[in-house]
This record gives sequence, structure tokens and C-alpha cells, in this order.
Amino acid sequence: MANFAKIGINGQVIDVVTLADADCQGADGVENEEVGRQYLENVHGWPLWKQTSIGTKNGQHYTLNDDGHDVLSDDQSKAFRGNFARIGGIWDGENEIFWGPKPHPSWIKDETTYQWKAPIDYPSDENGYNIYWDEDNDRWIGKDRADETQVFIWNPDTSTWSSL
Repeated sequence: MANFAKIGINGQVIDVVTLADADCQGADGVENEEVGRQYLENVHGWPLWKQTSIGTKNGQHYTLNDDGHDVLSDDQSKAFRGNFARIGGIWDGENEIFWGPKPHPSWIKDETTYQWKAPIDYPSDENGYNIYWDEDNDRWIGKDRADETQVFIWNPDTSTWSSL
């Protein structure tokens, strides 16, 4: 089985489909992305398809263990195109990477982790806060898990939390 992402305007992933092995194998019986792309174009009438790996996330390949949990694969050659494509995500053709949906307009691509990154590094969580990004004010907010009325702001200059 092989997975392919349907790519729309501005690299937007608009669908992800699974193909049977026979639909993406060349005459030699070897899986070939171009054969799968041509098959999908013939069936759907859409020309832009890119193969994606269901086990790839954050630039690494994972498999399911006996308990149904993701574990790092022994064979990292299966890591393919940064992340498994997701509807609403983005195909970056220049870097050959699938990115998940962009969480906030201010976030940028981190090409070492293949994830979106806030303009301010994620804060320490030593206090056990529920942490979320405040896009309107470009800052991290932490709420005390025991008392969500207690709200804190992360100060990246001092690496400390202060009351809001």
C-alpha cells in the first residue's frame, strides 16, 4: 500500500488517498511514485499528487508496537518528506517536505524538526501549567492546572513566569 497527497493551490494538501500496491508498481514490480501519480491522475483527473509516508512525523519514521503505541523504527530510511501529509497541511516543493496546518500566522517552519515553531521558544513547564500561544500579543500564556483563574505570562528574557 502507498499513500498519496492531492496538492492544490499554494501547496495546500486537499486529500490523502491510499493505493493498492499494483496501482503504483512499475513493470518490474517495484513501487514507483510516478506510476502511482499517473494512476491517480487518470482516475481523478488531477495532476498534482505526491507520495507520503504514513509512519513519518517530525522527520523520523515510527511503527506501531504490540500495544498500539508509536515507537521509533529501526529502519529510518523509511522516514519520507518530513511528515505524513494531512488535509489542510502544506506541501513545500522546494524542500520536499509536508508540513501540518500552520497553527498561527506568526509561526515559522523549523526545518530541523519539520514542525511549526512560535517566534518565541516554548517555555519550561516546571510549574505544570497548561500552556498556549497568545497570537494577539506574541507570547506564551500559562494557566495553573489546579486553579485556571491563575494566569501567567512567559518572559523569554529572564526564562521565568510572571502573574498576568
